[in-house]
Amino acid sequence: MSASPGRLLAVAALLVALTPAVATAAQDEEVIVLPGATSAEGITTGRGTSFYAGDLFAGDIYRGDLRTGTAELFIDVPNGSRMAVGMTVDEAHNLLFVAGGFAGTAYVYDLDTGATAATYQLGTPGAALINDVTLTNKGAWFTDTANPRLYFVPVSPLGELGTQETLALSGPAADTSGQFNNNGIAATPDGRTLIVAHTGNGVLNAVDPTTGASATIAGVSVPSVDGILLEAGRLWAVENFLNTVVEVKLRPDLTSGTVVKTYTSPNFHVPATIAKHGNRLAVVNAKFDTGFPPTASQYEVVVFDR
Repeated sequence: MSASPGRLLAVAALLVALTPAVATAAQDEEVIVLPGATSAEGITTGRGTSFYAGDLFAGDIYRGDLRTGTAELFIDVPNGSRMAVGMTVDEAHNLLFVAGGFAGTAYVYDLDTGATAATYQLGTPGAALINDVTLTNKGAWFTDTANPRLYFVPVSPLGELGTQETLALSGPAADTSGQFNNNGIAATPDGRTLIVAHTGNGVLNAVDPTTGASATIAGVSVPSVDGILLEAGRLWAVENFLNTVVEVKLRPDLTSGTVVKTYTSPNFHVPATIAKHGNRLAVVNAKFDTGFPPTASQYEVVVFDR
């Protein structure tokens, strides 16, 4: 996504024209409908077999079960007053962090009650695009597609939310010359490195969360990259308009990586973000090829074996 809906449509038209690479068919798929959703973008897993997905433009949050293949409305945002882009669950404190999109905001929800625990104004409304979020043992990091910076919301060991901080980026992750810039984000288990997907350049950049310095992870081409997921030296990246998910094997020092597998499916319809439960992956169909806002009559989560 970018800071201008008009620009988004132009980029969408360009990306639709791209031809996806030869890919492995996703196996043992299941499609879970988000009932009543008018758009979709973010997804994350929670405790047990639960997952959460967002209605991008309405801001509503759905809660589903990967075991039963069902989903229902969990948080009903009044009058579409919020957006819900990328999201992640803090299981230790039962909190849901949600990127707030063009308003420059971030939201934190209490997963026991669905109540808003906090709202953060990270960037300037209309001049920022808070796009995705990842969690470390110290707090939540958010990307801004329109500006060369990341935002951090501290979380104490007791689950207390702190004052937001801003990290200026340098190096390749600071490039905001494209229509889409920094998008998906993931953190290493020790929290010492952040991996940020740059949509316009089709690359992954390793970012130092202390200094903001960045370096491109060599050998990894991820055109049309959107959401990413990191686990045990493997990274999964969603290539939205290509209707593919790629699996990347990373060197331990994150200097380089290799794409080792590519997934595709007739059920992928411009997937945006990705989550994982056990040996299964789940992507949410954003259907941006229908317009921005999208105009599809139904939105789904596609679950498949990795």
